[in-house]
Amino acid sequence: MKKLIRKLLFYGASLLLSGMLVGCAGKESAVDSSGKDVMSDSEEVSGIDESRATDELGGADDEAANDIAPSPESDGKQTGDKKGKQTLSMYSTEQIEYARIWLQLGANQDIDELNVRHFPAGTPLNPNDDTSAAYPKDVVQLAGSRLVDGSVTYSSNGDGTIHVYNVPLRWDGRYPAGEKFYTDLITQTKRVYVDPSEDERIIELIQLLRVH
Repeated sequence: MKKLIRKLLFYGASLLLSGMLVGCAGKESAVDSSGKDVMSDSEEVSGIDESRATDELGGADDEAANDIAPSPESDGKQTGDKKGKQTLSMYSTEQIEYARIWLQLGANQDIDELNVRHFPAGTPLNPNDDTSAAYPKDVVQLAGSRLVDGSVTYSSNGDGTIHVYNVPLRWDGRYPAGEKFYTDLITQTKRVYVDPSEDERIIELIQLLRVH
C-alpha cells in the first residue's frame, strides 16, 4: 500500500514538473514572438519616417528648382524689353538719310551734335562773293559744332545716291574768286552710293540731329 502511494506521488510530481516546463517554454515562445512583432513595428515606423523624410526632401528640391527657373512674369518682362528696343522705323526717311551720310562721309565721327541746314536751288555757293554761282538743285549741308568736324554738302538723287559738292563749311580766301571757280565746283560733284550701315549707330547719330 505504501509502495502504491509513493508511485502515485512520484507520477504526480512528474506530471506537475512537466506542466511547469511546458508553461515556461510557451512563455519564452511568446516572448520571442512578441519581440519579433516589436521589431516588425519598429521597421514599419522606420519605413514611415523614411518616406516622410523623402517627401520633405523632394519638396525642398522642388522649391529650389522653382527659385532657379524663370517665372512667366519675368519672361514677359524680357519680351517687353525687346519689343521696346528702338528701331529705324521710329524715325523719318530724312533723319535716317542725314545720319547715314554723315556716318559714311563725315570727317569726324566723335561729334556732340549734327547740324542740318537746307539751301534751296538758286542759293549762292558763297553768299559773301558776288561772283559766286548758285546751286542748281536743293542741297543739304551737314556739319558738327566745330570746324574740325568738317561738313558734307550734297543733293539727293532719290535713288540711294547723292551728289557731293566740294565746298567748305567756311569760305576763306581772296574774293572775288570769279564765276568759273564756283562753276567748276558745281560741275565736279561726286556721285556717291549711300550704304545702309548699322541701325544702332544710325540711331545714335539721329539723336544728335539739330535741324536749322
